[in-house]
Amino acid sequence: MKALPAWCLLVAGVVLGGVAGGTYGAVRPSTYTATSYVVAVPAKQSDTQAALGFAQAYGRVATQLAVLGDAQVWAGVPVATLRDSVRTATSPNAPMVSVSATSTRRDLAADMSNAVSRALTRHANHAEDSTHVKLHQFARATRPMEASSASAAVTGPVGASVGGLLGGLLLLVRPRRATDAGPAASVPGPATAADAQRKL
Repeated sequence: MKALPAWCLLVAGVVLGGVAGGTYGAVRPSTYTATSYVVAVPAKQSDTQAALGFAQAYGRVATQLAVLGDAQVWAGVPVATLRDSVRTATSPNAPMVSVSATSTRRDLAADMSNAVSRALTRHANHAEDSTHVKLHQFARATRPMEASSASAAVTGPVGASVGGLLGGLLLLVRPRRATDAGPAASVPGPATAADAQRKL
């Protein structure tokens, strides 16, 4: 039985990777991300730079237990769920904090984001007398219309690319057959004394 060509490894890797990636994207539940924004506003005794610095600090504080402990009451989920689902981001140029929450439910994603923003604003404003910076809600999170997770149309090609890469690596490391190697180079034998005299 004739062996399959070496390039079949590459084709098999692409096909298997594409099928696996597409299946993963189709079977995995869709997730949705909702984002709310709060903005730091300086008081009369403060300035924009101070507000920018406190916005950076509040972005780190937003996912701490003190804030999430209050947010869980309004979101209706445990602190552990908030810790796993909520992410914050800040800008080096604007005194704003974005609070993003991800869930398999559209409404819950928005509720968690808004709950954390509300709890963060409340905690920050309790310290307004010492920080001279006040947090205001800039934009509430709304129910996302589109999923933030990758669909099968995206995971399929990604899986095919990975499978093709692995197939190519297998081609490089596979043991070579004897027929794959070129003809062995012939080494001339030692010349006899008669041959040497004839050449002279």
